[in-house]
Amino acid sequence: MTELLAEQRQELLLRELRATGAVRVAQLAARFGVSAGTIRRDLSELAELGRLTKVRGGAIPAPTPAPAADGPARTIGLLVPSATYYYPSVLAGVRAVAARRGARVVIALTDYGGSREPAQIDELRSSGADGLLVATAGGHHPPTATLTALRATGRPFVLLERQPEDAYEPCEFVLSDHRQGAHHAVTHLRDLGHRRVALYLADSPTAPLVREGHAAAVRRLALDPTAPVLDAGRPAPGSAEAGRQYDAFLDHCLDTGTRAALVHSDHDAIELLQRARTRGLRTPEDLALIAYDDEIAALAETPLTAVAPPKRQLGEQAAELLLDRLDAEEALPLRQVVLHPVLTIRRSCGA
Repeated sequence: MTELLAEQRQELLLRELRATGAVRVAQLAARFGVSAGTIRRDLSELAELGRLTKVRGGAIPAPTPAPAADGPARTIGLLVPSATYYYPSVLAGVRAVAARRGARVVIALTDYGGSREPAQIDELRSSGADGLLVATAGGHHPPTATLTALRATGRPFVLLERQPEDAYEPCEFVLSDHRQGAHHAVTHLRDLGHRRVALYLADSPTAPLVREGHAAAVRRLALDPTAPVLDAGRPAPGSAEAGRQYDAFLDHCLDTGTRAALVHSDHDAIELLQRARTRGLRTPEDLALIAYDDEIAALAETPLTAVAPPKRQLGEQAAELLLDRLDAEEALPLRQVVLHPVLTIRRSCGA
């Protein structure tokens, strides 16, 4: 949701720029009801995409690019599950690199339904994609049918946040080490004095990796293994079933004396924060929380400490790998990139 709102704000910002020929940070912050820092970040992102030029205190339109001297632009085909959560930042990274290197991006969405992936991959190829960046809809490992479809295109491809189940299968990918991210969060809570760290998981391709990282930290740090671990599945947001899952998790934490939890995702962490407050529990005094994803964690009533996968950098790295291969005059070695998430400290963990 946060990324969608940011994109809307940036589009309005660009409309203002086209209409007036120049914009100022202070005026935009007042108009949109956000901080000057938020506007400066918007301007930086748009400048990286080549859509404007930053100047002191504001921005002016970007210069019209000269036509490429070395033939038509290359086209990157991008297949991702979502355009509103997690992947907009990845897309921003891809677009920034594409703009800098004179490429264009064509996007297709799976909406987390993987049955059409082979057909969508073929459609991207038919649309003129010279290479493909793909985040499959299912789990961490792409289905065999999807990998077969990718190889059948004859185009180079890079997987995003995915890797083949067979570790010896030759394939380029860029992914976040979610195990390391979860381990870092649990270690931080241990360093704050917690001996029990619960885990709440919503169903997603990331969830099994977060669970593995949490379990590894509990073992390695000799924490109490009886702290609650709840796989909530994917109940509809705001449904009675979702409410029952949140309440059951809080009950289990109270019953076991657990006063800290890692929660995947941000939405679930915010819901748990609000439900804990209605019970008279304070955050972080009675229940310290760390969210996983850091999409909307900063907007919670008590801003949430969060594990932030490097989404934009992931998109940048993947686009660079793909364009390097498209531009190479000789064979390049296979490259596989693993990025570590960052723990962003806010008020909810008590640090």
